[in-house]
Amino acid sequence: MPMVEINEIIFRAYDIRGVYNKDISPRVFNRIGYATGCYIRRNLKGEDIAIGNDIRRSSVPLTYAFISGVTSAGVNVEYLGTTSFGETLLNSWKANVDLISYITASHLSAEWNGVKFYYNDGVGLPEKELYKIRDYTLKQVYKPVGLEKIGSIRYVDNIRENYETFFKNKFSFNRKLRVAVDCGGGSTSLSIPHVFPNLGLDLKHVFCKPDPMFSSRSADPKPEHLGELIKTVREEKCDFGVAFDGDGDRSVIVDDKGRVLSSDTTGIIIGKYGLNRKGMVIANIECSKTVYEELIPLGFKIKQIPVGHTFLTIHAKKEKALLGIESSGHIIIPEYFLFDDAIIVPLKIAEILDKREATLSSLKDEIPVYPMKKEEIPCSDLLKFKVVEQLNREVSEEYDNVENLDGVRINLSEGWVLIRPSNTSPLIRLTVEANTEKDVDKLLKMFKRKVEEIIRKMG
Repeated sequence: MPMVEINEIIFRAYDIRGVYNKDISPRVFNRIGYATGCYIRRNLKGEDIAIGNDIRRSSVPLTYAFISGVTSAGVNVEYLGTTSFGETLLNSWKANVDLISYITASHLSAEWNGVKFYYNDGVGLPEKELYKIRDYTLKQVYKPVGLEKIGSIRYVDNIRENYETFFKNKFSFNRKLRVAVDCGGGSTSLSIPHVFPNLGLDLKHVFCKPDPMFSSRSADPKPEHLGELIKTVREEKCDFGVAFDGDGDRSVIVDDKGRVLSSDTTGIIIGKYGLNRKGMVIANIECSKTVYEELIPLGFKIKQIPVGHTFLTIHAKKEKALLGIESSGHIIIPEYFLFDDAIIVPLKIAEILDKREATLSSLKDEIPVYPMKKEEIPCSDLLKFKVVEQLNREVSEEYDNVENLDGVRINLSEGWVLIRPSNTSPLIRLTVEANTEKDVDKLLKMFKRKVEEIIRKMG
């Protein structure tokens, strides 16, 4: 077989991602599929994988190429088709497969695509294991198995029914809460409009038809993209609203007044009112100090981890955590499952409101909010890690309290600053939290200038 040109940059810390027909193609995905099959057979000593894909235009050709590669390595496929992320994981979770894969680029725009991996217990594939798939791919030692050993393909049935049944067995509500749902035209458009009404929730639709090009709303549910959802919550007098990203592993909650809740605030509300006991909470390094101030006095312990949904699942399992909070919107509640299906967040919020007969805005107002601002500084994938390394050298000489758990975090009397290379995009992310707006603006301006100066010098 001829060599296929493969850009190593598509292999990232949590998954594989690239631009269709530039970084990735069916030919590239065929090789990645074959490498994944080799990884399953050699490293996991297995022979079965579950595969699902999102609604993007490129997902079907990439998925079939990936399946072709996997089966040519002698691995059997359980194919779930075009589904939401949660439907794929829930129907494969605890199944007799060795690995679960989902073809998606999550919150990135329509020209992007990729694949992410989970073990059958719902834990994300760690970076060192993903890089074994990378190494198999880049070596391009392509030796398909003989005819009699080609893997089989089984098309999984009753996917949506199984998904709905799981949540019917977990949640019931005494009152008909009105919920505005913004699927953003993403993969949750296939599942949420069926699940929520069947649980007795009064659903108000916002962009809940599959839109492979994300023409109605960005696949990334940032507050500035949620105008239609906020408007619907207010006009329809909803109890709350929720927006999902492109594949449904992240959600953003909007309260009954139309205010967007941070992931920290949502996690605190779930911790304070939605858990039956106290224990370990996992929070990434970018989470607000309110998480610590609100939950520790209630008897929770908190473990700080690097940014990334994979770390969230790995540490939640290791620490037997009750809750995992990721600043970007990934929240897990392991009493249900370890993987980050974002449907669990609005259902838990609905359960809390139903039991307490309280408004979400009243619960939000109990939680202090410190000023926090974030900036995304464009920086090429080839340069971003070197820039942060140089920044670390410079600030370590200038400041006493510098952490390197993930990127560079500088702890100061007036607040903290986190600078880290994005693991999913050609960006350096800058986050600042401080006691006052004035301090936030001062620190943001100062450290943004530092980063941009290093980029100019190194670029």
